[in-house]
Amino acid sequence: MAIKMIHEVLGNIMRFYEYLLRRTDARVKDYPLMQSPIQMTTILLGYVVFVLYVGPRYMANRKPFQLKPAMIFYNFSMVAFNAFIVHEFLMSGWATTYSWRCDLCDFSSSPEALRMIRAAWLFYFSKYIELMDTVFFVLRKKHSQITFLHIFHHSFMPWTWWWGITLTPAGGMGSFHAMVNAVVHVIMYFYYGLAAAGPKFQKFLWWKKYMTAIQLIQFVLVSVHISQYYFMEKCDYQVPIFIHLIWIYGTFFFILFSNFWVQAYVKGKRLPKATEDAVKHHQNGTAGEYTMANGKHAENGFTHHINGNSHYGKVKEV
Repeated sequence: MAIKMIHEVLGNIMRFYEYLLRRTDARVKDYPLMQSPIQMTTILLGYVVFVLYVGPRYMANRKPFQLKPAMIFYNFSMVAFNAFIVHEFLMSGWATTYSWRCDLCDFSSSPEALRMIRAAWLFYFSKYIELMDTVFFVLRKKHSQITFLHIFHHSFMPWTWWWGITLTPAGGMGSFHAMVNAVVHVIMYFYYGLAAAGPKFQKFLWWKKYMTAIQLIQFVLVSVHISQYYFMEKCDYQVPIFIHLIWIYGTFFFILFSNFWVQAYVKGKRLPKATEDAVKHHQNGTAGEYTMANGKHAENGFTHHINGNSHYGKVKEV
């Protein structure tokens, strides 16, 4: 009986999978990584295995790599790439023909629709490039920054977006959160680039605390925008399930990042040990030591995912 039930469940999953593939938009089939979900799932599983097992074991008896030039290049390249994505989203609908309310997917072959498809795919592809964030953590042995929030965000986002642009690649109100996310990443990677550049740029990083606030604003904007769907008399968005998923996504991550904000900046429980010691020195009048510690911490270039109370021995708990 159990074997029969498992067989039926697997059969239903395969039929649903085939149904989704039949609904794949023909205009995106020729884009890289769009032929099958197997490719992207394999990449993301490999990412998780590397981050949690292979990478830490490889670096266990090695000194951290000094990757300052690579990180500077990477971060400022991501600034330019995300700025281009924002521009494409704007020019393919959000700054031209969209109402910012019930905007439907365009299934035509118009130049604007094809441009929106390209923008959506570029955003999707950028999620794979962002996996380098964690690779830098591993190679530089910044294990405290490899948190559940960080790994979940970087692996779940590209996986869900594959389905999004497979079924609804031509924008509509479901693409608003992507454009907002790209805007946020322009700001974030600019900050990371300055942080990676070294101590002489620390004076320009006074707004580190507000990086999490920017993230929270992002999720509020996304949730409020998508919530319009539930109050409209009529909105025939072609795949309503994505509306619900986007609302859940925005709300869920707002809760996660709010918790980070409270723990890190209200309760002060998630500051790295070096920073906590430096704060004590600062309170005792040695402000110079605080500046040094804070500057060194900021050199990591990736502060929005910091857990602070994690260390190498806890990486596996993620």
